[in-house]
Amino acid sequence: MPKPARQLSGSGMHIHQSLSYKANGSNAFSDPGDSHGLSKIAKHFIAGQLAHARGMCAVLAPLVNSYKRLVRGYEAPVSIGWGRVNRSALIRIPRVHSSASTRLELRCPDPSCNPYLAFAAMLAAGLDGIRRELPVPMQLKKYLYRVEREKGIRTERTSGSLAEAILELEKIPLYRTALGAHISERFISAKRQEWDDYRLEVTPWGTQYVPADLLICRFYRCFILSARIART
Repeated sequence: MPKPARQLSGSGMHIHQSLSYKANGSNAFSDPGDSHGLSKIAKHFIAGQLAHARGMCAVLAPLVNSYKRLVRGYEAPVSIGWGRVNRSALIRIPRVHSSASTRLELRCPDPSCNPYLAFAAMLAAGLDGIRRELPVPMQLKKYLYRVEREKGIRTERTSGSLAEAILELEKIPLYRTALGAHISERFISAKRQEWDDYRLEVTPWGTQYVPADLLICRFYRCFILSARIART
């Protein structure tokens, strides 16, 4: 389960990715002459996954519970961006000791995903970035949660719920092609049913929670009543 308890960071399934040239087997993501050690192919691949991240989440984090994990303040990423050794970014570039080890770490997937569908979606998004030669955005050098809190800078976020992710998934024809029309339609239909069932469920939190504005109103009414009693 992605998020078994509120106080826990949850269970992730970070996926390390690289491509190799068929001709000689060398790492297509590596460029020792680049300041980040990344080739143009790697950067386009990153740009493709970032561009499709919100829809891709529906496949990589496919449960209602998955989005209890993808929240600010824990180890799972919620900001769409990339960085070197930056665990608050969606894609992290690990430190390596050889060009053969150059890779990208995608940090939003969780163990509830179907690996076949997940790898198909990730590869399709990355290859789309290569095909269209999408430019990679500036890397995120600082811990995002701290920067957002101190400077008020807001970054684009991953989908905040399964419902949001499904809506984003439907907007991208790329995934219909990558997953196949039949699987894509059945997947979206099943996830809609899960979300509708979740919306109908009444949880203990929903029956016990008292909104702050209601508490203020009650306090104010009690204060007025006490003042009237004091006067009499």
